[in-house]
Amino acid sequence: MPLPVHQHVMGAATETGGGKVYLDMPVNYLKGVGPVRAESLRRLGIVTTRDLLFHIPHRYEDASTITPIASLEPGMDGTIIGKVISKGIIPTRRGLRIFQAVLQDGSGMIEASWPGQPFLDRSIEKGDIMLLSGSVRFFHGRQLQPREHIQLGKDEDDIREGKVLAVYPATEGLSFKVIRGIIDSHLDTLLPLLKEYLPADVLRAAGLPSLRDAIRMVHRPATIAEGTRGRARLAFEELLFIHILHRRANALKRERRSGIAFQNRRQLTSALKDALPFTLTNAQMVAIREIVADMTSDRRMHRLLQGDVGSGKTIVALFAALLAMENGYQSAIMAPTELLAEQHARTFAKFLAPLGLEPLLVTGSLSSRARREAANKLAGTEPVLAVGTHALVQEGALFGRLGFVTIDEQHRFGVEQRAAISAKGASPDVLLMSATPIPRSLALTIYGDLDVSTLDERPAGRQPVTTVMRPESARERVLQFVVRETEKGRQAYVVYPVIEESEKTDLKAATTMYEQLSAGVFAGKVVALIHGRIPADERETIMRAFRDGKIDVLVSTTVIEVGIDVPNATVMLVEHPERFGLSQLHQLRGRVGRGAEASYCILLGNVGDEAAERLRVFVETDDGFEIARADLRLRGMGNLFGQEQSGEATFRIADPVRDEVLNIEARTAAEKLLEEDPTLSTKENAGIRKVLGARYSRALELFRVG
Repeated sequence: MPLPVHQHVMGAATETGGGKVYLDMPVNYLKGVGPVRAESLRRLGIVTTRDLLFHIPHRYEDASTITPIASLEPGMDGTIIGKVISKGIIPTRRGLRIFQAVLQDGSGMIEASWPGQPFLDRSIEKGDIMLLSGSVRFFHGRQLQPREHIQLGKDEDDIREGKVLAVYPATEGLSFKVIRGIIDSHLDTLLPLLKEYLPADVLRAAGLPSLRDAIRMVHRPATIAEGTRGRARLAFEELLFIHILHRRANALKRERRSGIAFQNRRQLTSALKDALPFTLTNAQMVAIREIVADMTSDRRMHRLLQGDVGSGKTIVALFAALLAMENGYQSAIMAPTELLAEQHARTFAKFLAPLGLEPLLVTGSLSSRARREAANKLAGTEPVLAVGTHALVQEGALFGRLGFVTIDEQHRFGVEQRAAISAKGASPDVLLMSATPIPRSLALTIYGDLDVSTLDERPAGRQPVTTVMRPESARERVLQFVVRETEKGRQAYVVYPVIEESEKTDLKAATTMYEQLSAGVFAGKVVALIHGRIPADERETIMRAFRDGKIDVLVSTTVIEVGIDVPNATVMLVEHPERFGLSQLHQLRGRVGRGAEASYCILLGNVGDEAAERLRVFVETDDGFEIARADLRLRGMGNLFGQEQSGEATFRIADPVRDEVLNIEARTAAEKLLEEDPTLSTKENAGIRKVLGARYSRALELFRVG
């Protein structure tokens, strides 16, 4: 669970019937909360009363736009509020199970239908008051097909015409309605305790309300537009703080970051270029030029190399490593798993053989003798290319003359691990690599403390992967297709969103389906199961066996999302594709199409209209940047510093994709603030400094921001 990001300066206290209340008071002391609800709130990151104030609605429903049920006609789009008077699951001949409910308001009744969502029968009860939005069709009478639905409880008096309903992020055992009630009952007490921390001229320039007004607007908006304006203020401040952090970090790097000024001798690098059996893409050439410019300057390089699956990031990193080596320095490339490190070592060995060089593999599973030999080579001063896992950052790994570091799949390492490998030498240049591409303009914002190189071309000759969506009724045909591929000697992945079945969902699970598939359609084939609860060393053993062709079908969760090259794997079958993000699906698709044979990515299952629209984006393009843009727009940013890496959520409210204009305004405001007051030490900026120090304390430490 992320630490509460709004826990900072102790606020004033106010007296209530229950005693003093202050902003950093644990929520369990608030009336109507108690220990059980406090634990549920903690799962949402709400620990203090301040956190409660900053837990804002993720959307609003405006009851003034409600259409009477009797007025609905086929072909219309409408929003209704009604009571569930009956419900049930209807099976169809094709095996599709449909959840249906009949809703009634003062004007009439209508049937609502959710194809392929029988699990709703466990959460929607007779007597529930519900708000539904969707299209009306004629099917044995009028039928509403909801795009979305909200359960409003069972008390009809709570729903008043014209009221804007705040819908909060909720958790199991704590509905959004209960959260709304807790916030509403304490809002008047807590609001006066808030103190403004943004300078008046910053708010004025951005045309945004004060903190108290913004919090009141998001929780009790008179209109949806007012709620949106309150949210804009809170989003703006998050973006402002991130830009301040990044710009301050960059300023400090410019002041302090002296590095190794390598010379571009064109010895090993030119030899590698001549020996390559392919031509580098223009994007690779541009990235190499950017990296060489960094490495030959007297400033320490700190660059992100991002690119789509198969865009050729590894070869770019190898050129940078050789530039350091031809200057007499050591280079290190760190991968998140032994399997990936071994793969890099094999790839590099193939490319470096004509140059008379061989990479040094450093992993935790080396024999004692091999480990000692590796340690001796690292401790020396001879140029060497070390390829390894986190074993490279352990105490026993001492480098004699480390000049260059690459961290592959950088998001899978904690900030401390990245810092540890960088600290192994005297200011080595650092290149971070990521196979999850995002649009370059956005990368420059969210990775503001890094320079960014982007590979947006694929090397020639890469096989396209045929991608299709198939309904549940096609299951038998799809599985027989997989069988035929294995009979040709090919291999396949079958991926599920969960490990085990649950009473709470109707999702097929990896463990159950592994047993069914092994005994059923894949009987006689070698089938293996891999998921996150299997110990890491066992997972790597299974993946090695799959890589070596000893397994025909690998049943898995997304632990194979970023993995090794298996050129013989030609099918990626994903069940319940609606449960995966588009970028996640793109990474899964990238596991096939790595050999000379035609490859396929099949999405199997019945999905709703909204999910189908989203998945169509994935089916119709293999451009990772386009997919990432759509995914960010649909799913949000997640945690940029890394929840596991820094323990703090970067954005709870802002979304740099949707809030593009706010983002530009926040960046401009940050530039102006730091230009006038680089250390934020004036009285006017004391509030910002205080909030930064508490809300982003870990980030400040990791980015060395003083």
